[in-house]
Amino acid sequence: MKKVFLSLLAASFVAIGAQEANAQARYRTSLGLGIDIGDGPTLVGPQIKHFFDGTNAGNAQVLFGDNVTILGVDYSYNQAINGTNGLNWYVGIGPQLAFVDGGGWWGNGGDDTYFALRPAAGLEYKLPTAPLAFHFDWKPWWNLSNNSNLEPARFTLGFKFTLR
Repeated sequence: MKKVFLSLLAASFVAIGAQEANAQARYRTSLGLGIDIGDGPTLVGPQIKHFFDGTNAGNAQVLFGDNVTILGVDYSYNQAINGTNGLNWYVGIGPQLAFVDGGGWWGNGGDDTYFALRPAAGLEYKLPTAPLAFHFDWKPWWNLSNNSNLEPARFTLGFKFTLR
């Protein structure tokens, strides 16, 4: 897992070094499916991303799986990568609420609500000739409730239909 993390971190630094000045968003809003994977349960649900301007965006999602429902919002800073057509890097962070029914992977075996912060670093590709975009990011779960803990081995995949 350390190799995956270090590879993603290195790719993020390379992407930052190759950023394009004054990048513009290739779309304004997208609707799609988010998949949250890694150590623990796999979670799936709808998401929406909206660009406020060429680089700043907000993302909201509702994820379901393993007796858990997660509501989350994120802010992200997005930049195009020089020499590519539709490939962007982004970094961001946002609060998340996990509503747990019965504990499971989350711990105590009872019903509970957890508050977390989730930083993100990833890549997004918007197909130049179609209204489709895909993303992959490293998005660790930093639980701030009860016994604060960090789960670094969490990643998200996204498949989106883009709107202008």
